[in-house]
Amino acid sequence: MGKGTDDDKKKARASKGKDKPKKLSNDVYEAELFRLQTELVRLQEWVKATGARIVIIFEGRDAAGKGGTIKRITEYLSPRVAKISALPAPTEREKGEWYFQKYVQHLPTKGEMVLFDRSWYNRAGVEKVMGFCTPQEHTLFLRQTPIFENMLQDDGILLRKYWFSVSDAEQLRRFRARLNDPVRQWKLSPMDLESLYRWEDYSRAKDEMMVHTDTKSSPWYVVESNIKKHARLNMISHLLSSIPYTDVDRPKVELPKRRPEGNYVRPSRDLSTYVPDHVASLMGDNA
Repeated sequence: MGKGTDDDKKKARASKGKDKPKKLSNDVYEAELFRLQTELVRLQEWVKATGARIVIIFEGRDAAGKGGTIKRITEYLSPRVAKISALPAPTEREKGEWYFQKYVQHLPTKGEMVLFDRSWYNRAGVEKVMGFCTPQEHTLFLRQTPIFENMLQDDGILLRKYWFSVSDAEQLRRFRARLNDPVRQWKLSPMDLESLYRWEDYSRAKDEMMVHTDTKSSPWYVVESNIKKHARLNMISHLLSSIPYTDVDRPKVELPKRRPEGNYVRPSRDLSTYVPDHVASLMGDNA
């Protein structure tokens, strides 16, 4: 009987191993990420040269990997061109405005792209589920959003919408990891924990949102994000493939020769206040 139990455990472990998705090696991931980031720089130069305007929306469950993907996209880009919009909860004044009004202020001008880390779709998700908006406001949002997005596109804005999809088990694992991580605890809020208990409510709200806003002219692209590194590569690759950017001519830059030494004398170091050498203390401890 004991042997049979051990055999069953071995089979269960073997079965679990087969079901576990295969992950890309770190070396391959880093190489492909850098290649894609190089392409993102080419895209940036095209945006600057042509005056293109791009809006990229990142939505999905809490801890689905949106923020990490945004970081990789903007890592080598100029903050003057690639701007991140992560707006806080509305102020009392904003609550009295047209719902889309505060987002309009953050739309790109010519030669810019804006990445919305959460967007106007807050009304279809957290506001709907947590009761922060009325049923009438939610219904109005679902009716107005396709019209609003068509207006953006009619004016020449390139709009891309990505939904990061993560399983409930993986979301819980990531929440637990954040709980004891001193540099990521700030990412875990009471609202995040509430989402665990309202998983089905969020699912219904997301399904309803998709019915009304996943349109032919402005589709949603779903990113499977149970494996964060895969999600990043898949999303960035798709984004690049969806925009017809090309190489642009850039002026050649040559470093000038140094001017001959003059009669400049550097002031004494004693006249300046320097930052203490913290690194030296670390090296001394390790010596």
